[in-house]
Amino acid sequence: MNNNFKMPVILIGNSFKYEIEATLKLFFHENRFAFSDDINEAAGDNYVIASVKNDSVISAQIMLNGELSSLEATLDIPVSDDKDTAEHELCRLIYRILSERTGIRPPWGLMTGIRPVKKFVELIRQDMSREQIYDKLSQKYEITPEKLDIGYITAENQLPILDRINSRAVSLYVSIPFCPTRCSYCSFVSHSMDSAVKLMPDYVRMLCRELEITAQIVKETNTEIDTVYFGGGTPTSISAEDLRTIMECVAENFDLAKIREYSVEAGRPDTITEEKLRVIKELGAQRISVNPQTLNDDVLRVIGRNHSGEDAIRAFELARKIGFTNINTDLIAGLPTETPESFRNTLDRITELDPESITVHTLTIKRAANLFEKAGENNNNPAAEMVSYSIDKLLANGYLPYYMYRQKNTVDNLENIGYSKKGFESFYNIFIMDETQTILGVGCAASTKLVYPDGKISRIHNYKFPYEYIRQFDTLMEKKKEAAECLKKISSLPLR
Repeated sequence: MNNNFKMPVILIGNSFKYEIEATLKLFFHENRFAFSDDINEAAGDNYVIASVKNDSVISAQIMLNGELSSLEATLDIPVSDDKDTAEHELCRLIYRILSERTGIRPPWGLMTGIRPVKKFVELIRQDMSREQIYDKLSQKYEITPEKLDIGYITAENQLPILDRINSRAVSLYVSIPFCPTRCSYCSFVSHSMDSAVKLMPDYVRMLCRELEITAQIVKETNTEIDTVYFGGGTPTSISAEDLRTIMECVAENFDLAKIREYSVEAGRPDTITEEKLRVIKELGAQRISVNPQTLNDDVLRVIGRNHSGEDAIRAFELARKIGFTNINTDLIAGLPTETPESFRNTLDRITELDPESITVHTLTIKRAANLFEKAGENNNNPAAEMVSYSIDKLLANGYLPYYMYRQKNTVDNLENIGYSKKGFESFYNIFIMDETQTILGVGCAASTKLVYPDGKISRIHNYKFPYEYIRQFDTLMEKKKEAAECLKKISSLPLR
C-alpha cells in the first residue's frame, strides 16, 4: 500500500477508533485510515471491519490484498459493563490476524502507548514480583522477553527518583525553536536561523518577558523550581549574546538555589562554540547534550547535517575542557543509509568518550518530516539490530536505562531509551515521561503540562511560529491564569 492510500475501517457497534488505529499502525505505519460506520464502505482489496454484536460478541474481518481473514470471540463481561476490555480484545483480534497475514511480530506486542514504563512502575508499586509482572504483561500485550527485560530495568531505575519527587515543585522548560538547517527526519517545530534572524531581537525580548511573568506566578503561589531545561530546536543556534540574555533572565527571576538539575541541549555540533559553552556553564547549567546522531559522515550528509563525525567529537572534548562533568549524547538507530556496522562503530566510539549519559532514539518517520516522502525506502531498515546492539553494549559498559518513550511511526515499532551512569539520570526526562510533575513551558512552540493533585492533566500550548508568538503575546499570556490556579493547588500539598 502507498502513502496516499486510506484503508477503509468500518466500526460496527463501537467507537473504538483511537486504539484500533494505533493497532493498525503497528503493521501499516506509513498509511492513513478512513473510518466509517457504513458497511458499504468495505470495498476493494484492503479494508477492516471491527464489530461488536449483542453486547458480548466481537469480531474482526480484514481484507488484505484481496484475501479475507476473520476472527470472533465471546467476552466474559458485556461490552456495556467493561468497554476497556472489549476494546482491548477487539484490537487483539485485529493484531492476531495481521501478525499471521504479514509475518510482523511487534516487539511491544499490543502495547501502543508512548509510556510503556508506567505499566511496569504501577505493577512494581503493587508489590508484584518480576515474574508476576512479566506473566501479566506478556499475556495481556504479548510483549517479547527482551522488551519485558528493558522495561522492567528502566522502571527499577526510575522508582528511586520518582519516590523522591518534590510534591510542591515544578519544572521549567525554555524553548529556543531554531536550528541551522532542518534535518530530513525532523518533525519538531523548528525554524532555520536564516529566516528567523530578523525576528530574534523581538523573540528574545518576549521570551524574557514571559519568563518574568512565569516567575511571578511561581513566587505568588509559593511553589519551587525543581529542574530547568533548555530545548528546541537547537538552543545553541542563537548567538552567545542572546543565550546569555535569556539565561541571565532565568537566573534573575527564579530562585535556582534549590534546583536539582539545569540542562541545556547544546545539540548540534555545528552550533557549539567555546563562547557559548562558557556562557552556559557560567550561568548555572550543569548538564548539556552534544548530539551527533551518528558519526558516519555519509549519513550526516544524507540527513542534512552540516558537520562531520569528527566535529562532534571535538565539540564533546571542548565541553570536557571547559569543565562540564555531566554530558549526554543523542544517537539515532535506523537513519537512512546507516548500516548495522556503521551504527556499531558510532556507538563504540561514543562509549569510548565516556559521556555520563547516552540516549538512543529509533528513527521515527513523521508526516511533518521531509523523510516521510521516502518512507517506503525504510521498509527493510535494520534499526532493530542496532537497538539490540545498543542495549547489550550499554548495559555491559555500566549504563543503565532510566527513561523510555515510544512514538507513532517509529521504525519496527521500537522505542527511545535514555541510559546513564548511576547518579546521572536526568530528573526532567523522567518527570516528563512519568507525568508526575507540572512543567511550565516558556517560549515559542513550548507546551505547559499542568499536573493537578488529583491526577488531572491539562496542557497549554504556546503559538508554534515566532511571528505568532510575538504578535499575539498578550493574548497568550491570558492562558497563564490556568497555570496559576494549578500552582495554587500544588502549593497547598504537604511536603514530601
